[in-house]
Amino acid sequence: MAENQLGFNSCKNCSSSTSNMIQLRNLKTFRLVHSIFSCTFASKTNRVLVGDPKPSHFSLQSQLLCRHISSEISEHQHNFTVTYLINTCGLSPEGAILASKWVELQSSERADSVLEFLRNYGASQTQISKLIRSRPTLLSTNPEKTLLPKLEFFSSLEISNVDLLKTLAFNPHLLLVSLRNRILPTYNFLRSMLSEKNVGVVFKHNSGIFLQGHCKHVVPNIGLLRESGMPQPCISFLLTRGTRVLMVNPEKFGQLVSEVKEMGFNLEKSTSVNALRALCGQNKLVLNRSREVLKTWGWSEDDFLSAFRKNPWCMIISEKKLMQAMDLLVNKMGWSSGMIAKYPVALGLSLERRLIPRCSVVKVLLLKGLINENLNLGSLVKPAEKQFLEIFVNRYLGEVPELLSVYQGKVDIQDV
Repeated sequence: MAENQLGFNSCKNCSSSTSNMIQLRNLKTFRLVHSIFSCTFASKTNRVLVGDPKPSHFSLQSQLLCRHISSEISEHQHNFTVTYLINTCGLSPEGAILASKWVELQSSERADSVLEFLRNYGASQTQISKLIRSRPTLLSTNPEKTLLPKLEFFSSLEISNVDLLKTLAFNPHLLLVSLRNRILPTYNFLRSMLSEKNVGVVFKHNSGIFLQGHCKHVVPNIGLLRESGMPQPCISFLLTRGTRVLMVNPEKFGQLVSEVKEMGFNLEKSTSVNALRALCGQNKLVLNRSREVLKTWGWSEDDFLSAFRKNPWCMIISEKKLMQAMDLLVNKMGWSSGMIAKYPVALGLSLERRLIPRCSVVKVLLLKGLINENLNLGSLVKPAEKQFLEIFVNRYLGEVPELLSVYQGKVDIQDV
């Protein structure tokens, strides 16, 4: 029993000694880590350095320990960033992982202030998620110094807060580019040729110019147009509605201008502006597809070029809409394909708001023999709404009381 007790005490002493040794070792490790961290974080970098130019200051064991702890801290910060992006910013797990490559949050304080600032400005959670997904570095900005001045400037343009937030959600880098060096110079350039309202139109539809600037491409391209004889009103129209055209490389823009001239456009006329827009970038792919579709309806190349010269922008429509419009005008209304080539504006009109209501009225009048069968397509598509109602609806209400209801889509043709 004494031996057992002695053994037990010996075991306790051994355990106590082992415990003391472990505590001592932990204490030494703590001091070592503290020394490493003190040395490392005294540098200007934010992360723990592993490859010191003079590694002889640390033992291999110390360097390995430092690397291990650095990795754990980095992983912890990374996990915190990803979790914050998912739970607070509304990003998907995949989106959060991608975004975390561009921003590392030490805490939520700065990021919370950014999100609160955006919410107070009227941004929805969807818009905030889109902003952060596209530009995660926004979370590390100072809202008062970086975001507020730009938002105040953009709000001064003649656009609604809804349009402002939509534009920023689409192009969030606008909140990070320099206000003094990029945004204001571009604004002043635009303002020298456009009204305040049209500058707002440029911002809504072509905000990329505030990122790219105007000096490199826009200024020389406008110079070429002036040399080619395009008047200022046409240039201003192109700058407002086709800003992207003026932002292309000057060499490509010169080729574009030459192509428009070769197609028979006069640069002194506004149709040349729409021709430039239609032949630029993705629009040209749509134009070529429209050409092929219209040829299936019997158009020749001359028909297409003739229609394009009359109204270039009417050719930039989806294949689906083009087929629906041709089916309505040719198969249901009986106009020849050649007639439509003479009035291409018909293809650019809204099916629901213009073409279908007008065709329905004309169809009723034709069925009742109240108008000539050889009605010109131009008579249907050219008049403004008030004039159309006077000519084709109000005049015949005595004979067809339901005609206005037909025009409004409330009564079907077969029920009249």
